[in-house]
Amino acid sequence: MTYQEIIKSSDVVLVEFYASWCPHCQHMMSIVAQVKELLEGRAQVVQLDIDNNSRAASVYNVESVPTFIIYKDGVERWRHTGELDAEVLLNNVQSHL
Repeated sequence: MTYQEIIKSSDVVLVEFYASWCPHCQHMMSIVAQVKELLEGRAQVVQLDIDNNSRAASVYNVESVPTFIIYKDGVERWRHTGELDAEVLLNNVQSHL
């Protein structure tokens, strides 16, 4: 599946660019899993390792990890780089539903 297909796979899509070697990304793994579970059936949550998706990371100007991007109808609506609380991440996604 291409990145364009991913961001259009649902009305609202949360993409996280991460790296397996990044301690901040590792800390966010359980938070993203929790958010994904809470959003099931309402929004798509996709995690992309930048080492395996370097082209998409470059094209979409992802310069550090973790980077979170929310798409609504395939259009970027919100972006955050770095760690954040589950509640903040969830609220940002829900504001686009």
